Amino acid sequence: MVSIMNEALELEVGHKVLEVGAGSGWHAATVAEIVAPSDMAPEKWGHVYTVEIVRQLADSARVNLEKAGYGNRVTVICADGSEGYASETPYDRVLVTAAAPDIPQPLTDQLATGGVLVIPVGGTYLYQTLVRVRKMDSRLVEENLGGVAFVPLTGKYGHRL
Repeated sequence: MVSIMNEALELEVGHKVLEVGAGSGWHAATVAEIVAPSDMAPEKWGHVYTVEIVRQLADSARVNLEKAGYGNRVTVICADGSEGYASETPYDRVLVTAAAPDIPQPLTDQLATGGVLVIPVGGTYLYQTLVRVRKMDSRLVEENLGGVAFVPLTGKYGHRL
């Protein structure tokens, strides 16, 4: 699923990426390898900002990423990712690793024109669709990428559990 989502994002070197749901940090590391490859000059690097609502997961992801050598390419933030991370906008790409009931407005607002958002949308655990959203000027173009099963997104724009 990580590979499918990364491919759907159409990642490129230099992209600034917002990930909602850091988990262990592994997905953010795979994104960093694409947008900020270690064999390239740092001034050409993009950056990954990963937001995790669960403090223990955020702390663990930060430790994992630093130990693996990604501390300078991935920033871990403990906050409500359903609201995005406005201080670093706009983002070239937004990746959500938990299923939202709908596409959160803050995430599309923080997406750059021409940017891509990939997000699972649907119920809690079942009946979810992976959606790719392209921001074209003032309109959003959605594409159904197929059925998936993710944990529910929590927070202000997430599921009420």
